[in-house]
Amino acid sequence: MKSLYTLLTFTTLLVFSCQESKESIEKQITSTIKYEPNWESLAHHDNTPEWFQDAKLGIYFHWGVYTVPAFGSEWYPYHMYREGSDMWDYHQKTYGDQSEFGYHHFIPDFKAENFDAKEWVELFKKSGAKFAGPVAQHHDGFAMWDSKVNPWNAKAMGPKRDITGELAKEIRANDMKLITTFHHARNLQRYKGEKPGFASHFIYNKEWHTSSKDPDLKKFYGNVDPKWFEQYWYDQIDEVVKNYDPDIIWFDSWLNFMPGHLRQKMVANFFNNELENNQEVVIAYKQNDLPSDVGVLDIEQGGRRDVSEQTWMTDITISMESWCYVEGQTYKPTSMVVRNLIDVVSKNGVVLLNLSPKSDGTIPEEQKSVLLEMGQWFEKHGEAVFDTRPWIMFGFGNAQAGQGSHGGQSATVEYSASDIRFTQSKDGRTLYMFFLGVPAEGWSDNFRLMADQRYFPEGTIKKVSLMNTGEELDYELDGWGFRVKQPATTSMDSLANVVKIEFE
Repeated sequence: MKSLYTLLTFTTLLVFSCQESKESIEKQITSTIKYEPNWESLAHHDNTPEWFQDAKLGIYFHWGVYTVPAFGSEWYPYHMYREGSDMWDYHQKTYGDQSEFGYHHFIPDFKAENFDAKEWVELFKKSGAKFAGPVAQHHDGFAMWDSKVNPWNAKAMGPKRDITGELAKEIRANDMKLITTFHHARNLQRYKGEKPGFASHFIYNKEWHTSSKDPDLKKFYGNVDPKWFEQYWYDQIDEVVKNYDPDIIWFDSWLNFMPGHLRQKMVANFFNNELENNQEVVIAYKQNDLPSDVGVLDIEQGGRRDVSEQTWMTDITISMESWCYVEGQTYKPTSMVVRNLIDVVSKNGVVLLNLSPKSDGTIPEEQKSVLLEMGQWFEKHGEAVFDTRPWIMFGFGNAQAGQGSHGGQSATVEYSASDIRFTQSKDGRTLYMFFLGVPAEGWSDNFRLMADQRYFPEGTIKKVSLMNTGEELDYELDGWGFRVKQPATTSMDSLANVVKIEFE
């Protein structure tokens, strides 16, 4: 809670309850501090609690019915109904006409027979992630939890398991935070003309199931009254918040399609649930779908070009193609994932890394390898990433950071050892200097921006060392720059290297 808001309420209670027990007062505080469904009240909430600023890395995954065809992307249900697309052609050749085989016919084959929540979360933990969770519902309207609101859910059909519940249990058993992401604002059929708009995931067609009068199919395909859908959208989020107590709820684009009063009610409900459970929660959004003093901005597949005063987030995918598993999927090398993460952290960001499990519940070995290699790197260098804060400047270098399609820079920037990034310890007594690659043998460089007359931190240097080995490095600091020399060993890390600068 933001300090003034909490202090005023606490002081009022203290004055009138000074004779009561501590437990009684705490109970009254919990019952009295309630967020109202308006932006002014909601702005009193601490939108970036310390644990979130410390976390730096979370994992989620696009896993649902769309992984059964394993073709194209997680947008298969969108494109299979749009003539002329590759997925339209593939569907007709493989499964038949859309009037006979609709998207909902894939559900029985989404069995998740090899899904093991314990095994998944142990992998996430080894990667270094501090929070994790599912895409609770994608644009396709299929809920990945045990829902009484949405009949199309993973407990009632398909896997016939409470995927979110199983994961939540293991995530908390591993002292991690739970994130659930929501993309279903797009599920409504908003346009039913000859040229249906981009914002409708399914197209109304009298020959397809998308026009069915069956009450359940109408829900699944979004063929419902818009006002009814708005409440349906809200009720599903409310159900997840009450049943699973997520620490982060995250929203894809199109949240702005929901009326302002309903968004305010949804956020207030989440924040008040936090009070009841003694949590510190985060709500993440894209573009301008929520006020910046209420939520955390997420930049998809990208990042900022400079240090941000407010902590932000980026969701990036481990794959080079689709966000969900498809046959022939290719993956980013671990070096690209780690170096981009360092860049994000140096600018006060948090990475939400997406995985792509198969429909049977297995995580491909290529993805496991990246996560395990990340974890091994963090074992030696995690001190420079987790629980840190950005420095006065994020760094410098020669990397070409192209413009990302969702704002900010691309998440596929290729860095090298000439690109330098910084973080610092919370107390400011340690500066971490990242080399996003492997410096050439015999390297020695003069960093002009770090001259004692420019940006170098105040204080007396106690020690300069290579974090990978702990070996002390020779250095010089004067008005011309900061010079670090090649260590005696050549044991440099292939992903990234950190020079640790400690002060008295």
